[in-house]
Amino acid sequence: MISRFKQTWAFVYRDYQLTRRYWSWVVVFTVYAVVSGASVALIGVASNDRKLTLTLTIGVLFWSVLSVLFNEIAMSIAFERWEGTLEYTFMAPVSRLIHLTGVSLYAAAYSTLRAIAVLGGLFLFLDLDFTGANLFGLLIVLVVSSLAFVGLGLIAAILPVMSPERGAEATNIFQSILLLVSGVYYPISVLPKWVQPFAALSPATYALNASRKLLGVETMTPDGKLIGQPLASVQSELVTLAALGLLLVPLGLWVFGMAERWAKRTGKLKRTG
Repeated sequence: MISRFKQTWAFVYRDYQLTRRYWSWVVVFTVYAVVSGASVALIGVASNDRKLTLTLTIGVLFWSVLSVLFNEIAMSIAFERWEGTLEYTFMAPVSRLIHLTGVSLYAAAYSTLRAIAVLGGLFLFLDLDFTGANLFGLLIVLVVSSLAFVGLGLIAAILPVMSPERGAEATNIFQSILLLVSGVYYPISVLPKWVQPFAALSPATYALNASRKLLGVETMTPDGKLIGQPLASVQSELVTLAALGLLLVPLGLWVFGMAERWAKRTGKLKRTG
């Protein structure tokens, strides 16, 4: 057990060192996330609509966490290929479960810290007040929804394995589809009828619905005071998110294992493919 913990921690520490190595990228992407998020939320300010402002803000914050969590896991293979360590990692005497658990734990920690930085940046542009919101409930939703996004990230991580040249770009397409169908910045009802059914397949849809209820956007008083709903009011969303997590994480591990075995047979682990 101790040896497995050390192995898992080794992958967490390795990814931390990679982040330190490319710290300038972290700064650039964080500043971009703050500026782009503020640009979205200020649409509500320009409309003089507090409800719209808060709806857009919660969309920015949750997408900041979930998209980074997804992207860090999905891109972990691409990073290893760029570093030239992918073949060594896949041939090391370490189970893939331990490897991917370490990657996922670091991604969760990094995405949370990035979201805190984004929230701090938004306070520079917006007059935000979350008094009355069920912040503890929001944290629960974030934790539960993270499992489903870990599973999606594991599935998307096979793309850089299968295509050394275009796999990394394909993960961005995957992420953009989730952004489109999940109603991050707008209600699902504005989507074309043929697109709306896909929203039910995205964990972000349920996470955002639950977070807006807990924030109190839908039950806001006429003077703009938030009235966050209790955790029991989002029970159906939490159950759905938990079910998606229990489905997608094992599915992601299975799909990743299939892709790994295929890559080893076909020699796709080389840096150049």
